[in-house]
Amino acid sequence: MREHIPLAQAEEGLNIKHDIAVPISSIGRFIDETDAIVQQAAPGARMVIFGHLGDGNLHYTTCRHPRASTRSSFSTYQTPVNAVVYEPVHKHRGSISAEHWLGHLKVDEAMHYKSPVEVRLMLALKSALDPDNLMNPGKVVR
Repeated sequence: MREHIPLAQAEEGLNIKHDIAVPISSIGRFIDETDAIVQQAAPGARMVIFGHLGDGNLHYTTCRHPRASTRSSFSTYQTPVNAVVYEPVHKHRGSISAEHWLGHLKVDEAMHYKSPVEVRLMLALKSALDPDNLMNPGKVVR
């Protein structure tokens, strides 16, 4: 069933996806708080949340309401929704990237929330594990 969720979402058009992680003890509070503020940023949107609850990894997806007038107009919500999702992740001491690592779309946001020590550690790990930048080039950190 889990594998069919992204397929069903694709049928509806644009989704604003977040592969995040929060401490297991914060999952309920995080979802309640974040759903409420996402509704303010994108009225009528639907949240589809699933993941690996045993490790705190959530696929937090904001979907266009099925009766919304156009699919393309939903794209205007991408930036505001990202902003209101990342703040509670940070507040709950989570990560804006979880199982799928840090893609190029989230580098700027990650640099906003990560300390200089964390950034140096990320760069050092990437360099140690992939000195020739062959694995997913440009998809971990700049």
